[in-house]
Amino acid sequence: MKLFSQSKTTTTNNKRAIGSQYETLAKQYLTRQGYRFIAANFNTRLGEIDLIMQDGDTFVFIEVKYRKHSHYGHAAEMVTYAKSQKLIKTAMIWLKQQRLSAETTSFRFDVIAIQQQGQDINWIKNAITQG
Repeated sequence: MKLFSQSKTTTTNNKRAIGSQYETLAKQYLTRQGYRFIAANFNTRLGEIDLIMQDGDTFVFIEVKYRKHSHYGHAAEMVTYAKSQKLIKTAMIWLKQQRLSAETTSFRFDVIAIQQQGQDINWIKNAITQG
C-alpha cells in the first residue's frame, strides 16, 4: 500500500518549474550575447514560444529544451517536425498581433538545448526553417 504518491499535478508543476528555470538561464545567456528580451512564454491555442528576443533588427523565436542527460537523445533532438510547425504558426500569430508582416520583418527560429544541469548549453541558430 502506497502512503504517498506524486500526483500528476505535482509532476506537471515540477516540470513547469524546471522548464522555467532553464528558460531563465537561456534568457540570461542570450542577454549576455547582446540580445534584447521581448517576451517569454507566448501562448496561443496552437502552441507556445518559450522566448522572443531581438538581435539587431531580427526577432528571434527561441525554443528551450532541457534534458538531464543524453541517455534518450540530446536535448536539441527533441524539437520534432510537428513542434517546429507549431512554433512557426505561433510566431506568425505573434507577428500579426504586433502588426508586423512576415514578408517584411526579419525573424528566425533558434533552439537553446541545455543538458547537465546547465553546464552544457548548445545554441543552434536558424534551427527551424519554414516550409
